[in-house]
Amino acid sequence: MSNNFESVQVLSELLPFIRCCHGSTIVIKYGGSAMKDDDLKSKIIEDILFLSYIGVKVIIVHGGGPMINYWLKQMDIEPQFLNGIRVTDKKTMELVEMVLVGKVNKDLVALFNRSYNVAVGLSGKDANLITASSFFTNQPNNYTGKVEKVNPEIINLLLSSGYIPVIASVASDLKGQAYNINADSVAGAIAESLSADKLILLTDTQGIMLNVNSPSTLIKNLNMQQVENLKNQQIILGGMIPKVDCCIKALHNNVGSAHIINGNIKHALLLEVLTSSGIGSKLVI
Repeated sequence: MSNNFESVQVLSELLPFIRCCHGSTIVIKYGGSAMKDDDLKSKIIEDILFLSYIGVKVIIVHGGGPMINYWLKQMDIEPQFLNGIRVTDKKTMELVEMVLVGKVNKDLVALFNRSYNVAVGLSGKDANLITASSFFTNQPNNYTGKVEKVNPEIINLLLSSGYIPVIASVASDLKGQAYNINADSVAGAIAESLSADKLILLTDTQGIMLNVNSPSTLIKNLNMQQVENLKNQQIILGGMIPKVDCCIKALHNNVGSAHIINGNIKHALLLEVLTSSGIGSKLVI
């Protein structure tokens, strides 16, 4: 009897969050280790489907760094990085597009659609969703790109029909040249174009911590001034900087809140969105 009561109590505590989330728009960047672990992957897909069923408009943006590196090694191409950003020559770009659009994207879509026909796979090329340009303007043979423009028409069309867009972070410029774009940046740009209620980055860390080796130092709520102070104090460092910068840009362009959470925690998304305490770092203006 007590178990039934506890179940009902949990449901009643969820109701205000479900009511608040219904009709909202959430852009989720899916990446990191959570893409490699099948059990975690299934839990994340369950979370996303649950959010969709309670009336949240969910958009997924994914990269696939580990898979790209695996296939580069299969082709005897050594992965190269400059300041944490992949250096993408012509051969690498062809392989990146094949892996992200042809393999990772379609595998994800198939997992979503095992039980319900809800997911549609896209890249930035579809319906000119994203117009790209070179990230390194002085390196003509480097096809690492950045977002120039987002045309969210196809996303809005899918959302209004009840579908979940699953977007690979590859796009082309006005001449049709393909570019590999950082998935955090794509997620942020899409969130801005939709004036999304939330941008959520799934990462391999707890969030923003005062001490990266101590999860107990996680900072759950931050405003822009606090974020800038932490950057100046060099507490926010390395790979966290581009993620935080992506969040700041989104917040300055009509996104309600940005969240950096650990995708390795089971049901991380539901814990962040449907509980008062959350599990990661929430950034607001």
